[in-house]
Amino acid sequence: MSLIEFKVGASGVQNVPFSVLRADDTADPALMPDIPESDLRALYRTMVLTRAFDARMFTLQRQGRLGFYLACTGEEAATVGSAYALKPEDWVFPCYREQGCYLWRGVTVQEMAHQCYGNALDHTKGRQMPVHYSFRAQNIVSISSPLAVQLPQAVGTAWAAKLRHDPIVTLTYFGEGSTSEGDFHVGLNFAGVYKTPTIFFLRNNGWAISTPREVQTASENFAMKAAAYGFEGVLVDGNDILAVIAATQDAVEKARNGGGPTLIEAVTYRVGSHSTSDDPSAYRNEADVKVWEEKDPVQRFQRYLAKRGIWTPEWEAELQAAVKAEVDEAVQNAEKAAAPTPETLFDDVFAEMPAFLQEQRAELLDSLKETR
Repeated sequence: MSLIEFKVGASGVQNVPFSVLRADDTADPALMPDIPESDLRALYRTMVLTRAFDARMFTLQRQGRLGFYLACTGEEAATVGSAYALKPEDWVFPCYREQGCYLWRGVTVQEMAHQCYGNALDHTKGRQMPVHYSFRAQNIVSISSPLAVQLPQAVGTAWAAKLRHDPIVTLTYFGEGSTSEGDFHVGLNFAGVYKTPTIFFLRNNGWAISTPREVQTASENFAMKAAAYGFEGVLVDGNDILAVIAATQDAVEKARNGGGPTLIEAVTYRVGSHSTSDDPSAYRNEADVKVWEEKDPVQRFQRYLAKRGIWTPEWEAELQAAVKAEVDEAVQNAEKAAAPTPETLFDDVFAEMPAFLQEQRAELLDSLKETR
């Protein structure tokens, strides 16, 4: 079965996600994307690093050393695999759980740790909540808390690029809960009409905080919603990194060559809580979680690599030690860094600071001197 058979509009609605990995942890050679062995190793390392960083940040919040955190545990294949299909010049409009994407595109765990602590070395200077990242050097636009607002932004950027004959692609991440927001429909409609080079990457992790997928929509799946806006949707196994790569590469190639947008629904699961402010035991059955833990994307990819002779227990031990040291160092540095100074409130507001802001800045500094 080819990828085309999982595209809505090509052969009808498919409710079985496209997958490359088979039950025996080998890849279907007819569907396997072309990935060098060095990249396979790097992809696995990024997934492991993402999980290690999430686990540490979550623990730090529980210890009272961070105010808030939101992990992507169990969804690493979706974010790392989709990022692999992009070029550095492409733009990403993220949601909440794309840590793996950031790491693949060259963001460091140190930069992410500084943001979570909101210290003076944080690119956003402590102005955003933890995990509301923004990385200009990697073309990663700032996260916003309201759902789905990034979709029209991604389409607008893609439309501007198309008008300028700039061959970039925009990819925007969102969850299934965002499909109930007006901006979802605005974004997809505009993209469909103007055939913008936009990838709508929907991580269907089963829950919009405490709202289950079955009461989010009456549709058989979310990928089929693309047909209403005149373009293709693809249903993919979001815990199969090879399938995610294949589907996203196909969508990116189509977009870059003028074929317009694609909606990719990556079926995965949020094995943890929505955030550190949430208790999922209040609304979901832990037996369901166990079922999805058996489909763990990191473990599945590890077994595939072992079958290929790439993964070994020795390499895993080295990798885990290296990843732990990297995360530990990032935390130590973030906790040592000073808080942003008060006058940074006035930075980045105008290219040239107007007189009234200069006066307010001077007044603030004078008042701080008086209180010291």
